Amino acid sequence: MKNEALIIVDMSYDFVADDGGLTVGKPAQEIVPYIIALADRFLEEGGHVVIAMDAHEPNDPHFERWPVHNVVGTKGQELYGELNDWYEKRKDRDQVHYIPKSNYNAFYKTGLGDLLRRMGVDTVHVVGVATDICDYLTVAGADAEGFKTVVHRKGVATFTDKGESALEQMKANFHTEIVD
Repeated sequence: MKNEALIIVDMSYDFVADDGGLTVGKPAQEIVPYIIALADRFLEEGGHVVIAMDAHEPNDPHFERWPVHNVVGTKGQELYGELNDWYEKRKDRDQVHYIPKSNYNAFYKTGLGDLLRRMGVDTVHVVGVATDICDYLTVAGADAEGFKTVVHRKGVATFTDKGESALEQMKANFHTEIVD
């Protein structure tokens, strides 16, 4: 996995906890153990793990379209539960990276593409929330940057009924490999 990176998208308190500002709720909570096991596997096999986290200022115009969520410096923007514990224990490792993002796409104006290329990554695996919004657009961003993409069905969740169709669109539009 030396040429591969796992991107964990938006697994924050606000997107995962029952009382989060814009929560996926139980479906997101259920994927946490899978994501942790996969992240450990990436590190054990020489891959990289990127935490791509939605980051908004309190007066962000984004909140004209969405409820307030992931405000920088708040509990809502922290990684959710056991994922936060996982990150705190491993954040000083060279293979672990935290990328704040202000857009749905983790590659948009974050330098993520350049970082991954410097590390020799050619394939990105995507997990997190929401399948049909930030996961989808992160896959689109990865494709635009020239990376092969893989999405783990057991590692994504959404609050809409569009998750499965989003996976089909990723496969059709970006030649994304969908793994169970």
